[in-house]
Amino acid sequence: MFDILSAAIISAVVVLILGPILIPLLHRLKFGQSIRAEGPKSHQVKSGTPTMGGIFLIAGVVIATVLRAELTAEILLALFILVGHFVLGFLDDYIKVVKKRNLGLKARQKLLGQILISVVTIFIATEELGISTTIWLPIVDEINLGAFYYVLVLFVIVGASNAVNLTDGLDGLASGTMAIASSCYVVICLITGHYELAIFCAAIVGACVGFLRFNFHPAKIFMGDTGSLALGGAFAAMGILTHTEVLLAVVGFVFVCEALSVIIQVTYFKATGGGRIFRMSPIHHHFELGGWKELKVVFVFWSVGLIAGIFGLILLQVS
Repeated sequence: MFDILSAAIISAVVVLILGPILIPLLHRLKFGQSIRAEGPKSHQVKSGTPTMGGIFLIAGVVIATVLRAELTAEILLALFILVGHFVLGFLDDYIKVVKKRNLGLKARQKLLGQILISVVTIFIATEELGISTTIWLPIVDEINLGAFYYVLVLFVIVGASNAVNLTDGLDGLASGTMAIASSCYVVICLITGHYELAIFCAAIVGACVGFLRFNFHPAKIFMGDTGSLALGGAFAAMGILTHTEVLLAVVGFVFVCEALSVIIQVTYFKATGGGRIFRMSPIHHHFELGGWKELKVVFVFWSVGLIAGIFGLILLQVS
């Protein structure tokens, strides 16, 4: 347990040390966030706030994991998924802030990168870890998906990384929710016998909590896709490596709702020629435009994430 606790502390300290160094540097480099004109009007004051804070957030996770965890094939794969999405997110942010192309990487370019990471993950998991094609299900316990399991891995990695990325729209929302979800996965890893992976999860908890020092409202920096895609990839790794892919959707209920709100909104908009179900998506903006203050949305979503995480732990224990 000492390694788990110390990993969280180390990652938090790394983030707290690097933050005051890198935030002024990003300011000088003019790596500021561009705010969409169609977004909530209250967000326009955030324009120019430095982004790419994921650089020191993910640095904290990697440093703490390398220092405290045994570098098994499982941990190396988790780090590969994390860093692979970090690179993808960094490229996306770099194009936005340096090339001044607001949308960053094209959707197909980002998807191609996520698919590539998924394919490498499947290969390593199969050849090095000998991972089975069974998944855990509540009540049923286990079911063998055969070759369809690899499709599931692809879906989980792409879905989780995009879902956390979509959640990163309010000060502290993604970092706080990820800290809660990762805390739950520390427990899940211990229950399922993945001690080293629990250290990795704890490092993410510490980094996210440390990042809140700079990202909580009013945010001094945003994590950007550099951080959110990486955290989403790491979240997917937690579910895949513990074979709790279905539980991932329970613990990450907030992330699922954020992603589904966008899918539903876009589908309905195209089907009706402009109709809307939500005031705006992702769904956190729906509540903002309904009159909720940003802090209220964040605290309510954190609370929902905590309840979902506790429910996920109970579900695992009773099944």
